Amino acid sequence: MKDLLYSDVDGQLRAGVREMLARRSPVSAVLAGIEAGEAYDRELWRTLAVEMGLAGIAVPEKFGGGGASLLQAAVVLEELGRSVAPVPYLTSAVVATTTLIACDAGDELATLADGSAIAVLALPFATLGVTPPVISAESGRLSGTVAGIADGLAATRLLVPATDGLYVVDAAAEGVSWTPVVSLDLTRPIADLQLSGVTGRRIAGSAAGLAAVDAGLVAGAALLASEQLGLAEWCLQTTVDYVKQRHQFARPIGSFQALKHRLADVWVELTQARAVARYAAACAADGDADLPVAASLAQAFCSPTAVHAAEECVQMHGGIGFTWEHPAHLFLKRAMADALAFGTADRHRARLAGLVDLPA
Repeated sequence: MKDLLYSDVDGQLRAGVREMLARRSPVSAVLAGIEAGEAYDRELWRTLAVEMGLAGIAVPEKFGGGGASLLQAAVVLEELGRSVAPVPYLTSAVVATTTLIACDAGDELATLADGSAIAVLALPFATLGVTPPVISAESGRLSGTVAGIADGLAATRLLVPATDGLYVVDAAAEGVSWTPVVSLDLTRPIADLQLSGVTGRRIAGSAAGLAAVDAGLVAGAALLASEQLGLAEWCLQTTVDYVKQRHQFARPIGSFQALKHRLADVWVELTQARAVARYAAACAADGDADLPVAASLAQAFCSPTAVHAAEECVQMHGGIGFTWEHPAHLFLKRAMADALAFGTADRHRARLAGLVDLPA
């Protein structure tokens, strides 16, 4: 059995990240940034990645990283989920980093570890499992289109699965162009990528590249559950605080049994989701053979849990919960967008059935 409890180090890490986010990126600041049309908080990313060194927390020490594991990265993601922080931590510090570790690409890992680069896997954010590459490679030049890439507009490096292997491409290279897509979650923008004869550096062949991409996608699905857990925690706590002070018929609305039962249901789901998310993160950290099962289980359970918590948050706040001025909509949109990332809950349930040999 794995130890799923938080260690003292995890507690200190959580406290540090939470204090920094409360000071640098409260939800009111995130909402103000969205209103100003700022998709990313680059200063927040610098604080998180460079000053706190958390971008490379899961990078081995020999490559200049923190030498910790994805279990600690999961703690960071919980706190980022609680604040819907507009930073590319999941896509760069987890998915791209895991992919590069699988390729043993030390030079690229070093730039991610010190925060000087942001890398994004050039695949649709909704990708579940490895699919045949759509980018063609001829003499090291890449061409093709990939739709629906998350955080691509923030990236300085692109990890591009191509027909003959996995390539690293400078995001500012000639021939790289982006088309922003109107997305539900404004804190994690989506864009379509067009490559037109772009020069790339191959870091893995076809088989090794696909294996590395698969490792990155599975780690992303596993740790996305931690972000969803933190998001749901904020929704529950904020709603409980609100129903204690909002009065109707001369009584706090939190005293009404119907609302108590609904909040209790969210609490039970959240408690179960924590166990599922921690197990998935622990499997990812240990390279456990059960990781594919744990990742699909986490997404099958945590995706609807986060959406449910966010929906109850909006509804129980009444009229104010439906306004742009209240941040509840940011959490609902992030929860609904996350529910599509790395495969929907339904697709993970179908995949899970095959992984554990359940007959159709």
